This record gives sequence, C-alpha cells and structure tokens, in this order.
Amino acid sequence: MRKSLTRQERVKKKPEIDAIFTNGKKFSCTGIRLVLAPNSRSVCRIVVICVKHYGNAVKRNRIKRQIKEIWRIEKPSFRPGFDFAFVVYPGKAVDHETQRKQLINLFDRAHVYLSR
Repeated sequence: MRKSLTRQERVKKKPEIDAIFTNGKKFSCTGIRLVLAPNSRSVCRIVVICVKHYGNAVKRNRIKRQIKEIWRIEKPSFRPGFDFAFVVYPGKAVDHETQRKQLINLFDRAHVYLSR
C-alpha cells in the first residue's frame, strides 16, 4: 500500500472545501479544529488550513507537514469515504508527539477508526 499523500487524497478546490465546512461535524482540541464530512469516494481526503495570523511561512508550512505526516501514518486505519479539514490556530507550540496524541484523540471522538 502506498503511504504517501496522493493527488486523489487532497482537497484543493474551494467549492469542495466549502462543502466540508457546510456539511461537516466539528471536533476541537487545543489549537486544532477537525471538520469531518462524508464524501462519495472510496478514499479519505485531507486539507490543512492555517488561520491568517499563524506565524510566518516557515511556521505555517511546518505545522502543515506535521499534520499531514500524522494523517498519512494513521490513514490505513480510517473508515473510507471522509473528507478531513484541519484548521490550525496560533497558540502554544507543541512537539510532534503531543500533537500526534491530540489528533488521535480527535479521530477517536470523530469515530473514524476501523478497529477502535
């Protein structure tokens, strides 16, 4: 199974992103909000959005890479057919392991795991 983020697993178009926020359920933790919406595809898709005043470009790109990496590692255990939108807010910087635990907690609350 390919583990990288493929083109079919990214949400790029504005109408698709708007549909996620319109039809999705919201789950939050410190600094991150997950919006989860069902789609009619057999794969899960992702988009990571930083709010306007989230640091400089280096910080925004770093947090996006971290979230995408955590999602990439966890994606084999997701139920298919969901769009994930992560909205990242500025605040206390956390290390990768703490952020991983926060996101796994959000995934558990959203009931997207196959075997949990």
